[in-house]
Amino acid sequence: MGFMAGKKALIVGVASERSIASGIADAFAREGCEIAFTYQNEKLLSRVQKLSERLGQDTDLLFPCDVTSDDQIDAVFEGLGKKWDGFDILVHSVGFAPREQLAGGFVESITREGFAISHDISAYSLAALAKAALPMMEGSNGAILTLTYNAALQVVPNYNVMGLAKASLESCVRFLAADLGPKGIRVNAISAGAVKTLAAAGISGFRKMLNYAEKASPLRRTVTIEEVGNTAAFLCSDLASGVTGETTFVDAGANIMGMVFDEDS
Repeated sequence: MGFMAGKKALIVGVASERSIASGIADAFAREGCEIAFTYQNEKLLSRVQKLSERLGQDTDLLFPCDVTSDDQIDAVFEGLGKKWDGFDILVHSVGFAPREQLAGGFVESITREGFAISHDISAYSLAALAKAALPMMEGSNGAILTLTYNAALQVVPNYNVMGLAKASLESCVRFLAADLGPKGIRVNAISAGAVKTLAAAGISGFRKMLNYAEKASPLRRTVTIEEVGNTAAFLCSDLASGVTGETTFVDAGANIMGMVFDEDS
């Protein structure tokens, strides 16, 4: 029996088997958690359905959700409420900026529209989902988890407005943790290192980011979706019952390095 046996989780943001959300789902299922999923659109439904089937989950627990729509967010929890009386875990694995925002210099690329879209989808959606989920999670000793990146704290070439959105997301984690703690809900974030995912492929120069991470991290490698998933399982389980409002790095230690020297220097 796994350490998440008896838990129920809703995972928002699975895009493919290569996504971090997929790695989280794998770890949750391995530890005995029952999982419901959302999918952004009909194009992604078959991918999420295959993942749910592979993990032995109920494929009736799949709900469409475009996080820019309050109506769709409300519909997710209305539908979930017909299946579950309540649930314990909400995973927010959502982030987006228009492609043109993720190439070139920050000032060159930034637009009012791009800023608004990036913050709405990548940061506000966490608050919107938490608010809508509260009636089903309150008093559950539950957990909310989101995914961030170190560009919230340090400048990363081409990440541009998404760095600002991740900073907003991390602040949202702290405010939610303070607000929802008395209601029995913990809120945390994982700051994952560079990982090969479909979403990351949209960042200009991502291959260079991977190469740098391998050089800069103390472990001299990048991380995997499985490693992120294992940390997520811990943070969302009762094993982490005293942890809230935190951003946990899963990046092979890259975030601690202030300067990197060549091996032969």
